[in-house]
Amino acid sequence: MITRDDAFELLKKYNKDPFHIQHALTVEAVMKWYAKELGYSAEEEHWGIVGLLHDIDFELYPDEHCLKAPELLREGGVSDDIIHSVCSHGYGITVGNGTTIDVEPTLEMEKVLFAADELTGLIWATALMRPSKSTKDMELKSLKKKYKSKGFAAGCSREVIERGAAQLGWELDKLLTMTLQAMQACEDTINQKLAAEHISDKTA
Repeated sequence: MITRDDAFELLKKYNKDPFHIQHALTVEAVMKWYAKELGYSAEEEHWGIVGLLHDIDFELYPDEHCLKAPELLREGGVSDDIIHSVCSHGYGITVGNGTTIDVEPTLEMEKVLFAADELTGLIWATALMRPSKSTKDMELKSLKKKYKSKGFAAGCSREVIERGAAQLGWELDKLLTMTLQAMQACEDTINQKLAAEHISDKTA
């Protein structure tokens, strides 16, 4: 398996925008948290790498998102199982060139990625509206209020989030609660990694 350090270097080869680096580090940390929480501690690093690389092609090839990823990942020596997991987070979503992604998430890890990816963006956007600019003092009711406001963070698809919860067999509240807990638990770690890369944690 590709090492975490090599995966991060591969990510940075194709992603320069601080927002995309921040999102990748956020999803990596959230995926590792979920791995531990759901009883997959032995696979924590694997879950994290999938999260880190999930949007590798988005910055350069937004109209071919999840279609260009296999090529970029294979060139970086990434294994087929990680490539499948990365591509599966676009399942059923039509990208800019009109192609609908048909790689289905089958593993619980893949379903978590699908469900949590968009939601992390919504949670960050909610945090930035708070005086603290932090998730740590955010309550579920505040997140749900923003979630229900269709005009807020409109780029974060509620339909995808809800489809993700359904694929996991979870109520939406469970997904919201756990992903918020994950981001609260990981916020300091994410900020440390952003600082190490000289990226502000308030770029979202």
